[in-house]
Amino acid sequence: MADMYVSDLINEFLESLEVESGRSRFTTRNYELYLERLVEFGGEGLKPTDIDEEWLRKYRLWLNRYQTVQKRGLAVATQCYHLIALRGFLKYLTKRHIKTLDPSLVDLPRTHRAQVTFLHVDEIEAILEQIPIDTETGLRDRAIFELLFSTGLRVSELIGLNRDSVNLERREFMVRGKGQKDRPVFVSDAAADAVADYLSERSDSLPALFLNNSRNQPLAGTSGDYRRLTPRSIERIINKYVRAAGITKHVTPHTLRHSFATDLLMNGADLRSVQSLLGHSNISTTQIYTHITDPHLKEVHEKFHSDPGN
Repeated sequence: MADMYVSDLINEFLESLEVESGRSRFTTRNYELYLERLVEFGGEGLKPTDIDEEWLRKYRLWLNRYQTVQKRGLAVATQCYHLIALRGFLKYLTKRHIKTLDPSLVDLPRTHRAQVTFLHVDEIEAILEQIPIDTETGLRDRAIFELLFSTGLRVSELIGLNRDSVNLERREFMVRGKGQKDRPVFVSDAAADAVADYLSERSDSLPALFLNNSRNQPLAGTSGDYRRLTPRSIERIINKYVRAAGITKHVTPHTLRHSFATDLLMNGADLRSVQSLLGHSNISTTQIYTHITDPHLKEVHEKFHSDPGN
């Protein structure tokens, strides 16, 4: 154990994340990035026993002063992700009885939540009006917007959907989200119709629900997944129609997820139900939306609460 280096143990930790903990490849890649910085600071010769409270203090200071290639510092939230990865790694070492710093000594910095951006229903309608429905591409793009707003799917969940995984008749299906957790997803009539219209124009038999515009035929023995849309593609599609609608807000695929949650809460849904529909493991994550609905609650209070003085 004395000759084990952190760089080697990180590789074993990343493998355990994917195989034993069931983390997605995306999560594993993020942990790999954050832990590469750990080695960048500590050097290839870093050993688990070298990581103590003083080393941690210097590492946190290094992260705070870190400059990217573009000469940008790391946001507090990003520094926090690095420390979360470190804490997870230290927990892994502790379970293997490898002497190192107690994971509980890795405190996370306080972060201020960024303002949540969301779209009102009239803004969603303005965007939809910009999407032509006389082409297969337009039908696809409308189906993407409708489905994101109707379901609150993460973009990674959306691009992973297959045609046979979405039941348009029942207007519901199961999706596997973060932490490999399954949750039910419910589809509005408008979204179900939009997806059906798009699929009716498809002449291929590829499994992916949403395809890029490439007309290349899949190679023999392949699933044709190279034609599946990417997160960046979805972002470009959304930006295109947001600009066309004259909306100046910074809108991403995740904005439609925020819009889904906000719309539910504004219309009276309880926080626990919204938590389940979003697939949040902790309700504190869902609580980022409560300050958005505060003005709505004030309107409810003023409209329905009795005032003895009047």
